[in-house]
Amino acid sequence: MLKATPKNVSIYLESNPNPNSLKFVVNDMLVPEGMSFDFPDKASAAKAPLALELFDFPEVERVFYMSNFITVSKKDGVEWLEIQHAIRDHIKKFLESDKAIIEVSDADFAPEQEETETIKKIKTILDEYIRPAVEQDGGAITFHSFINGIVSVKLQGSCSGCPSSTITLKAGIENLFTRMMPDEVKSVEALG
Repeated sequence: MLKATPKNVSIYLESNPNPNSLKFVVNDMLVPEGMSFDFPDKASAAKAPLALELFDFPEVERVFYMSNFITVSKKDGVEWLEIQHAIRDHIKKFLESDKAIIEVSDADFAPEQEETETIKKIKTILDEYIRPAVEQDGGAITFHSFINGIVSVKLQGSCSGCPSSTITLKAGIENLFTRMMPDEVKSVEALG
């Protein structure tokens, strides 16, 4: 069970390249470094009470937790100015109540593929060069698999449904990998 610890919560908002998502940055860590939780719909948020409550806002389409921020994606047809203060106030009230924001177990973090030297190198490049920029924009990128020269990653948070994510994936991330690991990596693709 992960709880937010601050009693006096301060939240500021950051926009990002996805016009349908907004990053709510909190003055304390919400989940341990390197962990992220993506909820594409209410059903997926069964073990995440804050996300469940955010889905009660009819305008909310997706919720994402990472480090010290929550990225909320809205449905088309509504402007952020109409809902951002209500969502921010709800998050603040929830966090100040000292309730758990998510229930997790060790089984939630089982490795998906044996970690070879090549996979370790791929993860290092993701951690050092790519993840910080993606987190800055309210999203996350995680390694999924490496098969036949293809690196498969999961894009979460504001990256999900972002109009520029495909360009970023191919022009930025894939170019970086093929330049740094030309003998191993042929392409990069996003799952989901």
